[in-house]
Amino acid sequence: QVQLVESGGGLVRPGGSLRLSCAASGNSFSVYFMGWYRQGPGKEREFVAGVSETGRKSYADSVKGRFTISRDNANNTVYLQMNSLKLEDTADYYCYLGGLYNKWGQGTQVTVSS
Repeated sequence: QVQLVESGGGLVRPGGSLRLSCAASGNSFSVYFMGWYRQGPGKEREFVAGVSETGRKSYADSVKGRFTISRDNANNTVYLQMNSLKLEDTADYYCYLGGLYNKWGQGTQVTVSS
């Protein structure tokens, strides 16, 4: 059974950085879309960043220039480097595996606070 395990969340001050990781167990997922979504307090889950099977990357406007998504296909891992964090980036961050799997991770909490 496919599992997605996120790590790297935590508490950080505004302007700080964090790197989230999502490790997928099982077969190679290089042919599938992988992405990050987030759900802030009292908000709906929203798209943050994604990387297609061809390596094409996409970002929400709110994180462009601050966040960078990358994937390591050899290790079935996707990363989200988050720089210049803002208070409004506070949320639970979820990894997503697309295609036939349509699988969500359990989430990792990111809190930006002074």
